Amino acid sequence: MRSRPPATTSVTPATDDRPARSVRVWDLPRRLFHWLTVVLVAAAYVTQRLNWMQTHVRLGETLLALVLFRILWGCFGSETARFSRFVASPHKAVEHLRHLLRREPDVQVGHNAAGGWMVLLLLALLLVVTLTGLYDNNDIADEGPLSEIVPAKIANAIGSLHALGWDVLAGAVVLHVCAIAVYALAKGHNLVGPMLTGKKRLPASVRAPARGSLWLAALLMGVSGVVVALLAAYL
Repeated sequence: MRSRPPATTSVTPATDDRPARSVRVWDLPRRLFHWLTVVLVAAAYVTQRLNWMQTHVRLGETLLALVLFRILWGCFGSETARFSRFVASPHKAVEHLRHLLRREPDVQVGHNAAGGWMVLLLLALLLVVTLTGLYDNNDIADEGPLSEIVPAKIANAIGSLHALGWDVLAGAVVLHVCAIAVYALAKGHNLVGPMLTGKKRLPASVRAPARGSLWLAALLMGVSGVVVALLAAYL
C-alpha cells in the first residue's frame, strides 16, 4: 500500500484564491483627527509668522484638545487607533525599515511597525508644543495664576522649548511626508487614499478591525475640550 503524503502539503488554503475586498481600516474619528491636525498645524505656523497671536493661541488650544482626544482614543477607541495595537518593539521597527525599498503587496491593517513610532513621535511633539505654547501665552498676557509664581529662568526655558519644539515638529512632518512618498514610489503603497476614505483593499482572509463607538469619540472629545479650557484658565 502506498503511503499518503502529509496533509500540510496536499491542501491549498481556499482563502488564497478569493478576491480582495474593501476593508475599513481607519475610523471616522481617526481620519478627522489626522486632517484637522494637518490644517491646524499649518494655520498655527502661518499665524505665528504673521504675528496674529490671538488667532495663533486659539488654534493651539484647539490643537491641544485634539491631541488629548487622540491619546484617549488610542486607549479606548477603535482597534487600529489603539497604541496597544500598533506600537511594536524597536527591533521590529528596524526590521521593517530594512525592507523599505522592497516592492510588495500592501496587506497592512493599520500602522506598520515603523509608522507606529512615527505616530508616537508626532503626538509627543504636538503635546510639547501646545502645552508650552499655552503657558507661554499666559506668561505674556499674565492670564494664568502660575505665571506669577514660576521663576523667570523656568518661564524662559518653557518659551525656548516651545520655539525648539516647532522646529523639531516641522522636521518630523517633512520626514513623515517623505516616508509617504517613498512608500508610494518604492513599494507601491497608497497611504493617503485610505486615510481619506477609511478603506483599503485587502485579501479576503484579512479580518476587518473592530471599530469604536462614535458616541464614545464625542464624549472623549468633550472631555478633552474641558481639560484644555481648565488648563488655559489655570496654567
